[in-house]
Amino acid sequence: MSGTSTNQEQPIVACITVGMLEENCYLYACPQTREAVIIDPGDEAPRILEAIKELQIVPKYIINTHGHFDHTGAIDEVSAVYPVPLAIHPADVYMYTDEQISKRYNLKHPLVEREPDILLKEGDRFTIGTLTLEVIETPGHSRGGVCLISQPYCVFSGDTLFYRGIGRTDLEGGDYEQLIQSIRNKLYTLTEDLFVFPGHGEPSTIEEEKHENPFVAIEE
Repeated sequence: MSGTSTNQEQPIVACITVGMLEENCYLYACPQTREAVIIDPGDEAPRILEAIKELQIVPKYIINTHGHFDHTGAIDEVSAVYPVPLAIHPADVYMYTDEQISKRYNLKHPLVEREPDILLKEGDRFTIGTLTLEVIETPGHSRGGVCLISQPYCVFSGDTLFYRGIGRTDLEGGDYEQLIQSIRNKLYTLTEDLFVFPGHGEPSTIEEEKHENPFVAIEE
């Protein structure tokens, strides 16, 4: 389910791959009400805004799966047009204004000028028309990494789980063992036919990754 799905019985999922690190920003919308959430607007705000316009959807939230710059860089520009509540886990809020990160990657400072409106925690739920997104905490790639589950359709996995891969743990805040446990104990316990929409690369399913992911396959 890459690109855009507009089947009347299925949620609208649009993936806009942006920036030098080819990060996946997602627009997730209810086909009945057109209410939507913007997940990880990382760069190239004009492309994200154009996709919102083309789909004729109405953003209700901006949600970050984590705080790394390639997932947050377009927040202010998108917010200027859609000043909706901004949500991120409290452990990653510091990345919005971390001067060292801005200097290291030659980025503007602060990277994100607005402050978050919602501090995410395990079990938080967001309603978007007929759809629901539930937050699960999945630290490991960063301290405040989360995934967003929308039953019975999909999970937005951020940089926790990729198609046949896992998130980096060599950056500040990363923890390999914690990441593996997040995948095994949180993501791999989900319904197997859920689509996985990751922060980079192509989509997958929970079932595929449980059996085919070389980094963290299930133990038979």
